[in-house]
Amino acid sequence: MIAAAIGPVFTFLDTALKRAFPDKTERDRIQAQLEQAVLQGDLGLLQAQLAVNEAEARSESMFVAGWRPFVGWVCGAALAWNFVVLPLAAFALRAAGAELPALPELAVDTLMPVLLGMLGLGGMRTYEKLQGANKRR
Repeated sequence: MIAAAIGPVFTFLDTALKRAFPDKTERDRIQAQLEQAVLQGDLGLLQAQLAVNEAEARSESMFVAGWRPFVGWVCGAALAWNFVVLPLAAFALRAAGAELPALPELAVDTLMPVLLGMLGLGGMRTYEKLQGANKRR
């Protein structure tokens, strides 16, 4: 009777020890499975975001599809104001002998991260298109 119980006890202990202290091959296999699960989760999130982006791009509504171009135009207009229009207007007013009113300057330090982020994403997308990433396989 005791001999019949020893086999399952040793099997249980062997399984528990192998789970608690897996060998390198088993540990690598488990690590690979975990990494694959994380990548699958990331892939799912990316696919969901791409679906949202595609739906936004196909929309006829200016409030849905037009927000990215709007942000780009606002950034461009702000940069044009701060670095082209404002200095030229100040120069022209001073040259004409007019009293220079206080012309507003826009907060370029908060604008630049938005603009550079948009330019970076646009550049990445252009690179992808040049590499043929937009072609269906």
